Amino acid sequence: MPGSVPLALGLDTVGLQVPWYFRCPISLELMQDPVTVATGQTYDRASIESWVATGNTTCPVTRAPLADFTLIPNHTLRRLIQEWCVAHRSLGVERIPTPKQPADPDLIRSLIAQGPGLPVLKKLRALARESDKNRLVMATHETRAALVEMAFGGSAEEAQAEAMAVLALVGMGEAEAVDVVGREDRVTRLAKVLGSQGTTLEAKVNAGAVVEAAAAVSGAEARVVLGAADGVIEGLVALVDEKANARAVRVGIRGLFALCLAKENRQRAVSAGAASALARRVAEGGCAGELERALAAVERLSRTDGGREAVISGAGGGAAVVIALVRAMSGRAAEHAAGALVAVVGGSEVLQLEAVRAGAMSQLLMMVQGGCSERAKRKAQHLLKLLRSAWPTTDSMANSDDFLRPY
Repeated sequence: MPGSVPLALGLDTVGLQVPWYFRCPISLELMQDPVTVATGQTYDRASIESWVATGNTTCPVTRAPLADFTLIPNHTLRRLIQEWCVAHRSLGVERIPTPKQPADPDLIRSLIAQGPGLPVLKKLRALARESDKNRLVMATHETRAALVEMAFGGSAEEAQAEAMAVLALVGMGEAEAVDVVGREDRVTRLAKVLGSQGTTLEAKVNAGAVVEAAAAVSGAEARVVLGAADGVIEGLVALVDEKANARAVRVGIRGLFALCLAKENRQRAVSAGAASALARRVAEGGCAGELERALAAVERLSRTDGGREAVISGAGGGAAVVIALVRAMSGRAAEHAAGALVAVVGGSEVLQLEAVRAGAMSQLLMMVQGGCSERAKRKAQHLLKLLRSAWPTTDSMANSDDFLRPY
């Protein structure tokens, strides 16, 4: 609406007083989805969910312990807020939308009880796609265990694929991951779906997501089992190389990161082209929001036999990979970028000089002097020592007092 007032900015700024009981006690903004907690206090859903997600177990207003974390929609208050918005529409106030409520747990249980029929699984998939709230309702052991049985059981192939798609959306806990990784036939099925030429890309992405979910919540032994299955790592590498499908790239990166946490998988990953594919993604800036995991995997693989050469080749040459890693040395990915850079430039004066020219020194000094973790600082300090011999070769570097500061 032209001239409408964004609710998040606060309506008081336009001379309109918002009734205090319409405001969330946490954000102090007009509530858009008011919910009541166990103490009887009402908050905006997004604010109280954030409060609980950060580890708080008390009511923000009363400070009383929350007996449970059930959030009950306050429909009466929401309707009053909506009526107030409509009454002030002439002042540019937009009516808050009626939020869609999460799926009823009884509905989910009823659908699961009907068994692996295709219509039922399509309904479950539609609910899982609809919202994070629905996926949270579905993320129970009962539901996920049933989906595992449907995805790997004796149902029709189309129903199995549909169940795999739902499982990829809902995720798995440790118990369900054990049920998958502990069965050779189930690991073989995942490898077959990922590696088969006749499988659709969507099916491969779903299988990759299940592999990543299982590896993420399992121990090293389970990761080794998954990584050793013919076609799993190779299939994840192929997903990373998908240029037109961001979800495929994201699933591939997350899967390779999880599997490469196990040392036993790293040599196989290098041989399957994982180091090259990940380095190429980093250099091209196409990590689909998974830069930190991509760099963490690159760091580990670059220290594996043949990994350094594969990283350099995949990124398009030494200079290209050095520049990409230097650019990535900021934020949460900085530690892994610095670690990978150590492996790439070590023993090569040419690449060390390239790193200095690309601006590595200033980035590393900021890491050492900034708020990075101790481990990140140690990597930065090690890289600074490694690059010290290359400082004087560039006049602009040699004349900068910044590079003479102790670290």
